[in-house]
Amino acid sequence: MMLYDHIENAYETLRRNRTRSVLTTLGITIGIASVTCILALSGGVSRMIGAQIAEHSGQLIVVRPGLQSRDPNAIMNPVAQQSFSTSTLTETDVAELSKLEGIETAVPVMTINGTLKSSSETVSDNVILATTPDFATIAGVKMRTGQFLDSVTDNSTAVVGEQLAIDLFGTNTPVGQTFTLRNETFTVIGVIRQSQNPINYNNVDLNNAAVVSFERGKLFHQGRAQIQQIDLLAKKDSSVGEVRQRVEQKLLQQHLGERDFTVASGDEISRPTNALFTALTQVLTAIAAISLLVGGIGVMNIMLVGVAERTREIGIRKAVGASNGTIVTQFLIESLLMSLLGGILGYCLGYLAAFALSTFLYFAPAFTWLTAGMAFAMAVLVGVLFGLYPALKASRKDTIESLRQYH
Repeated sequence: MMLYDHIENAYETLRRNRTRSVLTTLGITIGIASVTCILALSGGVSRMIGAQIAEHSGQLIVVRPGLQSRDPNAIMNPVAQQSFSTSTLTETDVAELSKLEGIETAVPVMTINGTLKSSSETVSDNVILATTPDFATIAGVKMRTGQFLDSVTDNSTAVVGEQLAIDLFGTNTPVGQTFTLRNETFTVIGVIRQSQNPINYNNVDLNNAAVVSFERGKLFHQGRAQIQQIDLLAKKDSSVGEVRQRVEQKLLQQHLGERDFTVASGDEISRPTNALFTALTQVLTAIAAISLLVGGIGVMNIMLVGVAERTREIGIRKAVGASNGTIVTQFLIESLLMSLLGGILGYCLGYLAAFALSTFLYFAPAFTWLTAGMAFAMAVLVGVLFGLYPALKASRKDTIESLRQYH
């Protein structure tokens, strides 16, 4: 009953000062909304990549050069990495890994940066993916028209993403047309269907990429392979953990005991791709937390004003038997009520903002109970931290001196 009375009294106090209460709550709302929006969008990226990995029932294993993790610019664009350093992965690694027990297929992924020219258009700084035909199986490539590269197609053939086809040829069905890359002519034999989720663990946007054979791609590096990633698919009846150990042992043997590579499986595969998003999320969340801090200061300010205005009320409460703890509880509940109201509104507005922003992005925001729990926890934390001092100040007021106050 005492708690119910405290909540009812807090509600009546906030209702009497509606404008002031709304403006104070607005600061909390903005802070919680900002954090919620950022976490929802970040979670959407992780969920999207996780869904891609889950398509292979957890049988996917990825090998990346260890040196890539040292450069933040290589997180989203492996082309930047290969432009100034040499990959530690080799063709021999691919061949040896493909022979391992439990491995169904091994696919090298090599990217090249170049300008594509058709008879009428030029697309600069485009990503050209050099790989083998099995890439279509591992990456789940779906064709809009034509076919993907296979063992019998000529090295002068290429497959293009649907958006690249439109930009380069003005149509999404350019099969049979040609383009040039570094003075070499390629004939388009297929168009990859437009994907709503171009962000993937291969770090290649297939909507805007051209795919050529691995052998032809090596010619752009004087006949040497510059492999940014090796995708491995374990057999369905094999243990991914055991296969991964074999992969690591084989690579250590191939690299003379030097661990200059990274082997990832399951959720670990998405971490390098998500590293940039994680860093951005942390920075943006810190910025959003500043607005939450400002909102908390606003709560403290209003609570201190309330303590000053209600000095006589505090004196009367203490005169009729209210303890210091009761006074502290009363003012803390008022602070918590404002913070929780701001937290609920901020959580809802944050998701609305995330869904609005997702219309311009390639992924939908993720709804998780973790985000809801964090929003609730932050609201409670702000309410307690910034309401505690005013509550303690109110409880320490002298009863006689408080009763003498009329304003």
